[in-house]
Amino acid sequence: MPKPKLPDIDFEWSPQLAYAVGLLATDGNLSGDGRHINMRSSDIQLLKTFKQCLGLKNKIARSKNDGWATKPSYRVQFGDIQFYKWLLKIGLFPAKTYTIGELKIPDEYFSDFLRGHLDGDGSVYTYKDYWNTFKNPKYVYTRLWVCFISASKSHVEWLRERIRKLIRISGHLNENKATRLDQTTSIWKVKFAKNDSIKLLKWIYYRKSLPCLERKRKTALKTMAIISKEKRRQYIKAKINNSSLILSSPPTT
Repeated sequence: MPKPKLPDIDFEWSPQLAYAVGLLATDGNLSGDGRHINMRSSDIQLLKTFKQCLGLKNKIARSKNDGWATKPSYRVQFGDIQFYKWLLKIGLFPAKTYTIGELKIPDEYFSDFLRGHLDGDGSVYTYKDYWNTFKNPKYVYTRLWVCFISASKSHVEWLRERIRKLIRISGHLNENKATRLDQTTSIWKVKFAKNDSIKLLKWIYYRKSLPCLERKRKTALKTMAIISKEKRRQYIKAKINNSSLILSSPPTT
């Protein structure tokens, strides 16, 4: 006798589930067999967190690298027909890399989803800006950028619009055209500058005990702490021979 068909399940959303979906939207893959789900990463801590979020006991195995990757790659594979069908229902599907679009993520869990998306394919990067040190050696500022990346333009546009709707910040959409021989398409990116990045990071790291990639969270929190201590120099206008000249006031203490 054929096995009875398993009923569809609407899994209950939680911060852990939303985070895991964010990871699957970036570094995950649904096999074509309708059963198996794969999650790949070069960071073992990320895969351990992924397993904890979904209550998995499966082993973390070494995986083959892509042609251009230099770090060791690992993966978790598990089979779950009901979870697979639910992922299809919310907008994930096999071979999604170039065609993934919007996903059905509840507003109240979107920050958790976005944190998973950031840990999967996003980046938090910072640098020191010395551009104005010719005016004053103390004019050194910490810059901060948060980026979300995808090979699907429609997916990045959807991310940008949901973020704009939920926390009222608008990132910049950029296209990085293919330059390597192994690239077949452009990579799309939505970037947020310093003030918007701070607002965004405070939103996704809304409490300490959250599933996340720890090293990325530490970078974000450390950079925000540095920026909070920096004093923006105020500028005043002076008139010389009926023309305006912008002068810098002394640094605040």
